Amino acid sequence: MRAMILAAGRGERLRPLTDQVPKPLIELGGKPLIEYHLEALAAAGFQKVVVNQGHLGNMLRDALGDGSRWGISISWSDEQPAALETGGGIFKALPLLGESPFLVVNGDVWTEYPFARLRAVKCDWAHLVLVPNPSHNPSGDFSLTGARVRAGEEHKLTFSGIGVYHHRLFENCRPGKFSIVPLLRTAMDKHLVSGEEFSGGWDDIGTLERLESARNSLQFQ
Repeated sequence: MRAMILAAGRGERLRPLTDQVPKPLIELGGKPLIEYHLEALAAAGFQKVVVNQGHLGNMLRDALGDGSRWGISISWSDEQPAALETGGGIFKALPLLGESPFLVVNGDVWTEYPFARLRAVKCDWAHLVLVPNPSHNPSGDFSLTGARVRAGEEHKLTFSGIGVYHHRLFENCRPGKFSIVPLLRTAMDKHLVSGEEFSGGWDDIGTLERLESARNSLQFQ
């Protein structure tokens, strides 16, 4: 199984920091955020990782190189000058992700999720990792009934930004800018999305306030 880190976003809510540095290189606990993912993926046995680059993407590429520092091989999917959002970015990178289902993780989250657990997951179209609702998303995103994810209205959890996807999820897509959420909702309606709840360490570092909160937490002191 290969992995992809979504790292092409502009990071508007993290300006002015992201005027000078790409969002994945913002430091948390003295380390660029994306390096936590690279270390965890390498430790979980992933050998090939795709990273998409958008805003200030050359800085990101210069910082990470070919991945040999972590014992992995990084392939780059270039979306400059305009990022393609989650769905469009993954669709563009499909030729780099092999023929098997692949792991995708958002570049602006920090997590202790054990990625090795997903190497053996068997998904129809998608398998999502959900987390308890944080204060900034109290209503949640999707419901989890047994091992199936639904777009229900009750007992919702928050999508962590971690998922395993099968190529068939994108089979009717065309190149361009689009979100993955409508694809997931369509698959959910067909009962083709499995999932799990993770209650361990997870933070969405998408705004200046959340970044500051994470930096002030004990685990990063």
